[in-house]
Amino acid sequence: MRVGIPKEIKNNENRVGMTPAGVFELVKNNHQVFVQENAGKQSGFTDTNYRDAGAVICKTISEVYASSEMIVKVKEPIEEEYGLINEQHTVFTYFHFASSEILTKRMIKSNAVCIAYETVENPDGTLPLLTPMSEVAGRMAIQQGAKYLEKPIKGRGVLLGGVPGVPPGKVLVLGAGVVGVQAAKMAAGLGAHVTIMDIDMQRLRYVNDVMPNHVVTEFSSEYNIRQRIQNHDLIVGGVLIKGAKAPKLITREMLKEMRPGTVIVDVAVDQGGCIETTKPTTHEDPTYIIDDVVHYCVANMPGAVPYTSTLALTNVTLPYVLKLANNGWEKACQMDRCLSKGLNIVKGKVVYEEIIEAFNWNVDAI
Repeated sequence: MRVGIPKEIKNNENRVGMTPAGVFELVKNNHQVFVQENAGKQSGFTDTNYRDAGAVICKTISEVYASSEMIVKVKEPIEEEYGLINEQHTVFTYFHFASSEILTKRMIKSNAVCIAYETVENPDGTLPLLTPMSEVAGRMAIQQGAKYLEKPIKGRGVLLGGVPGVPPGKVLVLGAGVVGVQAAKMAAGLGAHVTIMDIDMQRLRYVNDVMPNHVVTEFSSEYNIRQRIQNHDLIVGGVLIKGAKAPKLITREMLKEMRPGTVIVDVAVDQGGCIETTKPTTHEDPTYIIDDVVHYCVANMPGAVPYTSTLALTNVTLPYVLKLANNGWEKACQMDRCLSKGLNIVKGKVVYEEIIEAFNWNVDAI
């Protein structure tokens, strides 16, 4: 199969869809790989690295798409790429369709096969291709939150770990999934007092067992959230409903209950965010302030640490890429039920129910 690795063109997206090691495995399996010039530069991989692994280097993104049957990316296609995608393509990437009706309609129109990393699902319900980026984003949420708590950036002026004689900062984590657990782990490591909330008691029991004593668990309800936001310095939104929009756990009106300089990091922004006032931002312009509350809502947080992120992503995507390349998408999805859960749009038809529900579409009209 002909596999294409384009350069990501979303704002400050520095990751690349595959490492040279991944390309080497594809070439070893008799596939052709077309990599756009400088696609891996920001992740620390040179064109020479890719050539040595057996890739063909293409000058332009249009050349990559025209040469390839399968496109392996990191982020969802943006407007400049819509016209490059057609019925010859299987596109394998993070799509997050539920957060963009325009993207969804354009991919329907393209007649391509769209397989979303974030909905590939193991039998136990875990999401193997979302997990490593959630781990990165969860850890980064605390790094970024700690920075934006600084007074020059309009934060409360709180050091999360405190110092002797001064209490540590307080971190509220909404969601005890991968993002939430990683955020709690990082915050606890800095010495902050952490409260982690979820509606899944099994997850809360797990967190209670594995975390130190200064990480406390609490059942998530509107009443409990309203109580905690009044005295917590950093709030991390880590809620995920696979393939669907995130629920709004904090409303605009609730911001008034927070202290000026409180920081919100909404990692759920890719799925619409779990804070009503969330709107996607970029690494170039990452924050905005509403009611004296600092919002950090960068939609591609792991893109800021592309070397780590690209390695972590290829580690988990490569087995699926090889399966798709070796067998074609239809046979690969028949062979692997986990991979078949990643099918979101197939030749102009939405096949993932949560997308239809997100936009309240009439299924017969699609």
